[in-house]
Amino acid sequence: MIVCSCNVLTDHDVRAAVTATNVLPRSAKQVYGCLGCSAECGRCARTIKTIIREALGACARECCAGCPAP
Repeated sequence: MIVCSCNVLTDHDVRAAVTATNVLPRSAKQVYGCLGCSAECGRCARTIKTIIREALGACARECCAGCPAP
């Protein structure tokens, strides 16, 4: 599913960016950076935050921002 129509990012792109690095992105801005783009209109930020929480699972709720755990 297309999450960001301005940058044509899919939910798969966002999940891959969240789980592919040692420094786990915790914000939409960090995900954009991992994907080599930046926010345009910002309407997708809430959806990206939801995907981040889902992708990181318990780690997103319990760990510090620098947690390297997958």
